[in-house]
Amino acid sequence: MNPKEISLTDKEVKPVIDHLNDLLANYHIHYQKLRGCHWNVKGSHFFTLHIKFEELYTNAQLTIDALAERILTLGKSPYSTFTEYIKISELKEIDTIGMKDTDMVLAIMDDFSKLIEMERSIMSMTAEIGDDGTNDLINSFMQFKEKNNWMLRSFVGRS
Repeated sequence: MNPKEISLTDKEVKPVIDHLNDLLANYHIHYQKLRGCHWNVKGSHFFTLHIKFEELYTNAQLTIDALAERILTLGKSPYSTFTEYIKISELKEIDTIGMKDTDMVLAIMDDFSKLIEMERSIMSMTAEIGDDGTNDLINSFMQFKEKNNWMLRSFVGRS
């Protein structure tokens, strides 16, 4: 697709696409971290967190697909290798084997905060160029994380 077909210019969408690809890379690291937490959670909160981590990684998977499709809609290709994801991502991998359940939750909360910060930056860019489609999409991702970050804060006893 040509960005002109959706009333945007190549010059306008280039920085947006770059940031969306960065967000895509970070989401892949976040997704794998959630999978690791889901697989390796142990302890008295197992049943609660096992289900919650599955909900979160399922949402992350859908988000990854929506991000890639938005990049394609804007006329470019999404990054598609773990080499690129690891190199670009601000989020870092963690080893969840033997990790305390509340430390897993704190790691996911930290990811959420960093992803929200990236999304706010993208939304500023997209608002400036009138890219409401990307703005709406990113806003929905952000709202999901804001709500779940509040729930996880409550779970670990932080206000």
